[in-house]
Amino acid sequence: MEEVVIVGAGISGLTAAIYAKRKKMDFVLLGENFGGQFLESGKINNYPAITEINGTELSKMFEKQLKFNQIEPKIGEKITKISKIDSGFKLEGKKDNYQAKTVIIATGSHPKKLSIKGEEEFANKGLTYCSICDGPLFSGKTIAVIGGGNSALEGVDFTHKVAKKIYLINIDQKFNAHQELIDKATAYDNVEVVNEAETEEISGEKMVTGLKYKKDGKMHELAVDGVIVEIGRTPNTDFLEGFLQLNNKKHIQIDCQSRTSVEGVFAAGDCASGNEYQYAIAAGQGCIALLKAARYLAGR
Repeated sequence: MEEVVIVGAGISGLTAAIYAKRKKMDFVLLGENFGGQFLESGKINNYPAITEINGTELSKMFEKQLKFNQIEPKIGEKITKISKIDSGFKLEGKKDNYQAKTVIIATGSHPKKLSIKGEEEFANKGLTYCSICDGPLFSGKTIAVIGGGNSALEGVDFTHKVAKKIYLINIDQKFNAHQELIDKATAYDNVEVVNEAETEEISGEKMVTGLKYKKDGKMHELAVDGVIVEIGRTPNTDFLEGFLQLNNKKHIQIDCQSRTSVEGVFAAGDCASGNEYQYAIAAGQGCIALLKAARYLAGR
């Protein structure tokens, strides 16, 4: 039985693993893939002490750090069920089963996608899913922000001083967001709202150059330098339903010490409540989760 099993090899899980190694704990780091959200990120210029880097490069830096600390993650493993057993927990995976006295869940989230032509082709080539992360990349450019909820309106509010022109493409007749945020985001001179518009295609050559949408039964085309899809994210927590308390958005409910509703189970990063989908926050929560798990074990 391990002292801790860390589920997820994104920035939260990797940070937790580094701290577990430094504390000389018996642990296992599991992940479906290595890097998590790194795999979807273009340029990153808001991580402390790093001026600018992309997701692939940052992933390689973490890989190097794990090797330095002699940590060997089990990649390609997906946990499908966690249950309580005597003195700890049983984790059932697609490849193997594991037992642990404590568990840290850092399974992250994934962006909701449009599932349209050109979306996969231009991912990280002018198409992104995070205004706060990647908005500064579109300085002085014309972009489209797709979505009608709080995240889309917040994206417009964040990028309006950066972009030259913003088309806000909303599939519904009205916005499904806080009224104060709607009033603020739609009042900017460089923002043009297009309601009842269904995005049909992202186009370009090496990078995004255009967007097509359908409105009133007719096809329209916009010349844009970038597209930010902000239609929400989904936490990777389906396997936890019935085991942990999840909020109405299916994020794991945690307190300020990363504790979940089940004693001995901790959560961190994008899968947890209070989420802001930021690397710095995810890393910090991964650190907190491991330290609190260690303190919990010491108390036992």
